[in-house]
Amino acid sequence: MSDASVVCSNLTFSWPDDTPVFRDLSFAVGAGRTGLVAPNGAGKSTLLGLIAGELKPAAGSVAVDGVLGHLPQDLPLTADLTVGQVLGVADIVAAIDAVESGDVDERHFTVIGDDWDIEERTRAQLDRLGLGGLAMDRVLATLSGGQVVSLGLAAQLLRRPDVLLLDEPTNNLDLDARRRLHAVLEDFSGCLLVVSHDRELLDRMDRIAELERGEVRFFGGNFTAYQEAVRAEQEVAEKNVRNAEQELKREKRELQQARERADRRQSNAAKNLKNAGLARIFAGNMKRGAQESAGRAGQMHADRVGDAKARLDEAERAVREEQRLVLDLPDTEVPAGRTLFLGERLRVRDVFAGEGAALTIRGPERIALTGPNGAGKSTLLRLVEGGLAPEGDGTAKRADGRIAYLSQRLDLLDPARTVAENFAAFAPERPEAERMNLLARFLFRGARAHLPVRVLSGGELLRATLACVLCAEPAPQLLLLDEPTNNLDLVGVAQLESALESYRGGFVVVSHDERFLREIGVRRGLRLADGVLTETAAPS
Repeated sequence: MSDASVVCSNLTFSWPDDTPVFRDLSFAVGAGRTGLVAPNGAGKSTLLGLIAGELKPAAGSVAVDGVLGHLPQDLPLTADLTVGQVLGVADIVAAIDAVESGDVDERHFTVIGDDWDIEERTRAQLDRLGLGGLAMDRVLATLSGGQVVSLGLAAQLLRRPDVLLLDEPTNNLDLDARRRLHAVLEDFSGCLLVVSHDRELLDRMDRIAELERGEVRFFGGNFTAYQEAVRAEQEVAEKNVRNAEQELKREKRELQQARERADRRQSNAAKNLKNAGLARIFAGNMKRGAQESAGRAGQMHADRVGDAKARLDEAERAVREEQRLVLDLPDTEVPAGRTLFLGERLRVRDVFAGEGAALTIRGPERIALTGPNGAGKSTLLRLVEGGLAPEGDGTAKRADGRIAYLSQRLDLLDPARTVAENFAAFAPERPEAERMNLLARFLFRGARAHLPVRVLSGGELLRATLACVLCAEPAPQLLLLDEPTNNLDLVGVAQLESALESYRGGFVVVSHDERFLREIGVRRGLRLADGVLTETAAPS
């Protein structure tokens, strides 16, 4: 087992505008595969940047034992770089070529060092990641986004790192590329720290590190085990809140009863003293004594109430905020077997081969559309929606009713208008009170409903778009979703799954996330590759 490790001690970091990110954060990660999870904006990428030395903490330290490799989410690469330059082998290969041509200049041997086998190692690494056909002089501008990510990973692995940091490594990868990545990481024996929202990848981790409220907590096992542990914690926390609420009610009731008893004793004592005819000074002393005794008893009960409130506050802090969407969407119901789309000989430019594609969608089918990046999946969705017309003698027929298309950019809403204003534009006949109640179900409550769309986070934009689309007038009978989980955190993915579970119409979703496709109940699979659309088994 490798001795590679990362130790962070009392890290403090703030953005230039003094917004705090971490304060006195300490943790250690050793050998094995660790998945780091947290909502978007919690500082996961920032933490990797601090470990990699690309960001400097205001206080604290980072110690990395071993050679470090870091694959950031946004690769700092320019389009004119070649494959060899990205891999960091271009100069070594050139030096080897020079030596083999008879040039024995000492500089070449210095560049080569111990890397005489660099070409073989490079080819082997590229083959493992599905990039075996790439020429060293090919420029990045000619590669897909997924190929660039895989190339960046190959560059890090060629460094033979002991500690490897990966930030959302499955972004832009198609299903085949994701599976190759899984296989590569299975073989990594050092210290691996992966930031990801990909549950298939996280289920291949040895442990999960959760970044929450400025602290890192570790859970043994994969992501499924982490979910079960969190669920058990939540059950205990919710029980503790119920117990603390009952205790607070009891202490408040006893405080009130103590005050009432004290008032009665005081009233009775005053009457008794008056009837007894005692001297005024003696009666006053007895009265003060009774008041002090009642005050001590009252203070004791008040302290108990304060302690009960503190315990309730502590119990409530342990409960995670429930952010799952609970929806009822009866207006989206579609009769079983109703033909929502019928396309024949569908062709657009050079996307579809031969006679073109044929596609029939019946309600309320749940269809996954998969295939390599660049195969034309988004083009097919636009044909179904009507944003593109088939060429030649191709035909596309749609049932009456709304078809809603959610692109990867989530650009349906007007960014200058508020969430409530956008919602009113999609459902103008609904009374305002009803619209506000519906927005609350999408977690836009109070002032949140009046935020401009341009300031929303990625997860909030998704919820706002879903609210406007699913509650539109008329409601959509067919949803087309293009990579809807891209850039969503785990909470956002769960909210999308909740919404689609409640949706009663048909949908076609483009996604490489097999776990997501299973969760939303996909029952039919389509694969588009090399211009041919074929039926496949649904994810299981």
